[in-house]
Parts: sequence; structure tokens; C-alpha cells
Amino acid sequence: MTRALTGGELAVQINDNFPNTVDEYTDISCYIQSNDLPKVARFLKETPNLNFAFLRSVSAVDYIDHFEIIYHLLSMRLNLSAVVKTKCPGREDPCVPSVVDVWRGANLQEREIWDLMGIRFDGHPNMKRIMLWEGFQGHPLRKDFLR
Repeated sequence: MTRALTGGELAVQINDNFPNTVDEYTDISCYIQSNDLPKVARFLKETPNLNFAFLRSVSAVDYIDHFEIIYHLLSMRLNLSAVVKTKCPGREDPCVPSVVDVWRGANLQEREIWDLMGIRFDGHPNMKRIMLWEGFQGHPLRKDFLR
């Protein structure tokens, strides 16, 4: 059975290597600063005792005052899972760094989040709509989207 790392276990590993990167943690997840996302992602993938080589999913949640990006990670070699989150303030042009360079599987998922939530992923190689047509006004999964 896959063992889920707690937010605290993950926070210790991250903070030992990147001080002041973890904002907070819960029993099931670890919140990191969005500007540190690429280096933390690479660390989580390439560190032998973590080996999170597989990105299960990337999703986003609209909390009105901020967006949250959630990364579900899996180490098949070590049979571990983890949840990493980052907050993205603002509604006008929310942006977080892309992790496509670390996990190629993030490509379509980041595009879907851009298309439906309007969160841009800086450094993404092909940031364009994937579900709706070019020219569609707005992002339909936002809580302030008017039909």
C-alpha cells in the first residue's frame, strides 16, 4: 500500500534544503511559495529518498481571494505519495511558474487550468486554450464567471 507523506514530513525535507520555502503545512499537504515551485519540484523528483518521478495530477481551486494550485505526486519506486500546494493571489493576472520542465505530464494539465481557471503558468512552452476555442471570453470555472 502506498504511504502518504504528511505535510510535516515533506516540510522538513524541503526546509532542510530550501530554508523559508514552506509557508505552512497540514496533515496531508505542504504549502510552498510559488516562486520556489520549480526548484522544489526538481528536488522532489531527483532526491533519491523521495523520488517523486510521477505527477499524478495538477488542479486548481478558486477561493475568491486567492487561487490554490495542487500537485499530487507519486514515487512508484518507493511507494510514496505527497501533496504539494501553492497559493496564487490576485484575480487580474494570476501566475505561477510552470513545472513542465520537471514533469512533462504537467503540459496538458497546466493548459487546462489556464483555459478553465485563467491561471497562467510562466515558462510553459505552449500556453494556449485546450478545451475552449481561442477568443472565448473568460474562464468558466472561476467563481466570478458570468454565463
